Amino acid sequence: MKIVVVGVGYVGLVSALGFAHHGHTVTAIDLDATKIAKLAAGESPIFEPGLEAMLQEQLLSRRIQFTTDGAGAYADAEAIVIGVGTPENEDGSANLSAVYQAAHEIGLNIQQDCLVIVKSTVPVGTNDKIEAIVRGALQSAVNVDIVSNPEFLAQGSAVHDTLHGSRIIVGSESAKAEVKMREIYMNYGQPIISISRKSAELVKYASNDFLALKISFVNEIANLCDILGADIEEVTEGMGYDARIGSSFLRAGIGYGGSCFPKDTKALHWLAEDHGFVLRTIEAAIKINEKQKYMLLHKLRKEMPNLAEKKIAVLGLTFKPNTDDLREAPSIPNLRILQQEGAIIQAYDPIAMVQTAKELNDTSIMRDSIEAALEGADACLIFTEWDIIRTITPDTFQKWMANPLVLDGRNCFNKNDMEAAGIAYQSIGRPLIKVRQLQ
Repeated sequence: MKIVVVGVGYVGLVSALGFAHHGHTVTAIDLDATKIAKLAAGESPIFEPGLEAMLQEQLLSRRIQFTTDGAGAYADAEAIVIGVGTPENEDGSANLSAVYQAAHEIGLNIQQDCLVIVKSTVPVGTNDKIEAIVRGALQSAVNVDIVSNPEFLAQGSAVHDTLHGSRIIVGSESAKAEVKMREIYMNYGQPIISISRKSAELVKYASNDFLALKISFVNEIANLCDILGADIEEVTEGMGYDARIGSSFLRAGIGYGGSCFPKDTKALHWLAEDHGFVLRTIEAAIKINEKQKYMLLHKLRKEMPNLAEKKIAVLGLTFKPNTDDLREAPSIPNLRILQQEGAIIQAYDPIAMVQTAKELNDTSIMRDSIEAALEGADACLIFTEWDIIRTITPDTFQKWMANPLVLDGRNCFNKNDMEAAGIAYQSIGRPLIKVRQLQ
């Protein structure tokens, strides 16, 4: 089938490559000419394991092409996928301007019957508005069906999630559209769940927000463990054996970040309030997460009330491993506070140092290795559990730091090993190791 994908961010690019991988002829379009040129040359603008190899493979197969010419691509498309961004507005609502612009351009340029498939994360009822926009812009008598087809990609495993997803959600109001969607996905080997459009729109938000709730809950329990002297890893091990709970998303830390959970919790909360209903659980998760991302700074200030001229090593800058995404990464607001309070920052990340320096308008804080970041440091803050960070030995902290105080926001290390090495070590929800009184 001839498929056009609008937008080459995480959702659009990974989806486009997935369609090509499964034998469809795909044209991916975007307004960013620089990004399109990179993709056409086989270079992914996004760091994601396996993505660039998949891109190069599909370019060689000639099943995918990239262009900025939307009008030309839409004309003979059998299916058009909207995968543009829906960023957060100031009030927490979803910004749908790019979605609506894409819908208008699709209506103006399609010249044959086709499906319009909405993969962008949009509030309930948006597909109805998209349908009205597309139909209102039509220049010829063609039949168009609008389908909600939300994605469930996790950054860091997006390629795997596309090829081996747990389910495919198809929300349509047309039996004909459902048949065409099943044709598109027939080679994916994943369960296809056919439901109404509004239900499909809500499935995406409900799924992400449930996981955000689970993370927020375990972080609250971890904070209680800090107070009571329990160990969150022992608690969650006991919880995880219950099949009704499961062990996934029970790792305590400094909160969720990225392009989905923060945005989607706020968008659903805003949508409910706009309809006169308060989602109190989601409201609580948003507040808990906002507080949790400053937990390391809170712990640090107990040890060092005055951070001026203190050398602070910061390891891990992205919101999670295996991505270069800094959106809602806890490291960024913490680094800004350290800057404001006069700390000497020595930061390292295996991928995102250039982006972080640009975000903070300061290249001087970046170091080219873990050892350089730790050298002479009075404390070390860990924000991301990259493998290269998880494999640091306790002796490395002891060797390079002036004062081996490690504040671990991702519970990367065995606390007994840290204690044996003489490291003052604090993590999230686990007993602290205070080797000696710090000055």
